[in-house]
Amino acid sequence: MNNLPERTERYYKIYRDNIDLISSVSSPYINSFRTSAIEEFLSMGVPTKKNESYKYTNLDPFFNHDYRGYYKPSESDFMKAEEFRCDITDLDTHGLVLLNGFYPTVTDKLRELPGGILIGSMNEAAKRFSDKIEKHYGKYAKSNSDGLVHLNTAMASDGVFIYVPEGTVLKKPIQIVNLVLSDCDVFNQHRNLIIVDKNAEVTLIICDHTLSPQKFLTNAVTEVYVGENSSFDIIRVQNEHNNAAKITHTFIHQEKNSRASSNNITLHGGLIRNSTNHFLGGEGAESHSYGLYLADKFQHIDNYVNVEHAFPNCSSNQLFKGVLDDMATGAFNGRIHVHKNAQGTMAYQKNNSILMTDDARMDTKPQLEIYADDVKCSHGATVGQLDENALFYMQSRGISKREAQLMLMFGFAHEVIQNINVEALRERMDNLVMQRLNGE
Repeated sequence: MNNLPERTERYYKIYRDNIDLISSVSSPYINSFRTSAIEEFLSMGVPTKKNESYKYTNLDPFFNHDYRGYYKPSESDFMKAEEFRCDITDLDTHGLVLLNGFYPTVTDKLRELPGGILIGSMNEAAKRFSDKIEKHYGKYAKSNSDGLVHLNTAMASDGVFIYVPEGTVLKKPIQIVNLVLSDCDVFNQHRNLIIVDKNAEVTLIICDHTLSPQKFLTNAVTEVYVGENSSFDIIRVQNEHNNAAKITHTFIHQEKNSRASSNNITLHGGLIRNSTNHFLGGEGAESHSYGLYLADKFQHIDNYVNVEHAFPNCSSNQLFKGVLDDMATGAFNGRIHVHKNAQGTMAYQKNNSILMTDDARMDTKPQLEIYADDVKCSHGATVGQLDENALFYMQSRGISKREAQLMLMFGFAHEVIQNINVEALRERMDNLVMQRLNGE
C-alpha cells in the first residue's frame, strides 16, 4: 500500500507477515473483525501529537523501532512464567498468568470457579462459549480517533476471558499477572473480555511486570460489560522498567444501576499511556476513575479518561494525582460528556500533580461537554510544588526536611490508594509508594 507514513507501514508489515499465523489460532468470529480493523488502522495510523488525545505524548521513542514481528512463547517459556509468584503474601486471589499476551498452554486453558464463573484463555472461550463471545466481543472497544485500538483488533492473538454469571458474588479477587519476557525486542498485543451479568460482583487486579531488560512495546485492549445492578472493580498496578512502553485501552460499558471503578497505579515504566472509557448506558449507573502516577528520570505517564453520561440520574467521579521528579513528564486528559437526555447527572473531576524539580513537566486538560441543563458538574486541576508552609511547620517540630517531604508526598498519594478495596493490596501499595518516593 503506497503513501503510508513510515511507522504505520512498519506495523502494517508486521500484520501482513503474520496474519496467517495469528488467524490460525483464533476463532472464525474473532478473525472476522481483522480485515476491517486493519483498514481502520491504516486510515488513522499510529497516533501523533496532532491527535488531540495524544497531544502531550510522543510515541516515537518506542514506535519508531524495529521489533521482532510476531512472538509466540514456547512451552518452556510458559513454565518459567508459571514459576512467577506475587510478592504480596497476604493477597488471596484466583490467579492467571499471561506471557507476552498469551495464556499458558501447560495448564487448563479455561477453568470454572465456584458459582459457574469462567476464567481463562480468550481463544479457548471463543471455541467453547461462542455465544458469549459473539454477544460482547468488539461491541465496546470502538474509537474514531485512536488507530491503536483497531491495530489490536486486527492482530491480538489471545488474552483473558472472564465470565461472572447472574447473581454471583466472587469475594476473592481475580488477579491477572502480565509478564513480558524475551531475549529480543518485542511488540506485544493482547485482548481481554470481562462479562459481569446482572446482580453480580467481582474485583479484578492486573499486575504488569517485565522479567528481562529488552525493549518492549505492549498494546492491550480490555472490554468490560457490567450488567444491571452489578458491581465491578478493576485495579491495575504497573511496575515495569524504563525500556518498556505500555499502552492500555479499557472500555467499560455499564447498564442500569450498575457500579464500576477503575484505578491505575503507575509506579514505574518508560512510557505509560492508560486510556479508560466509561459508558454509563442505563439510568442510575455510577462510575469512579482513579489514578496515581510516580515518575522520575525521563519517564512519561499519560492518563486519558472519557466518561459518557448517556442516561439520566447517573454519577461519575475522577481523581488523578501524581508526583514527577527529575526530567519526568506527565499528562492528564479527562473528558466528561453529558448527553442531551442525561438529566440529573452528577460528575466531578480532579487532577493534582506535584513537581519536585524545575525540569519536570505536567500537562493537564480537564474537559466538560454538557448538553443537559439539570446537572451538577465540576472539574479542576493543580500543578505545583510541595507546600513550603507545611514543610516549615514540620521542620519546626524536629522533622528533617527529607522526612517531611516524604510524609507530605505520601499523604498526597494516599488519597488515591485508599480507594483500593482489597486490604492486602492497599497495604502493599502504601509500602511500594513510600519506597518509590524514597528513590528505591
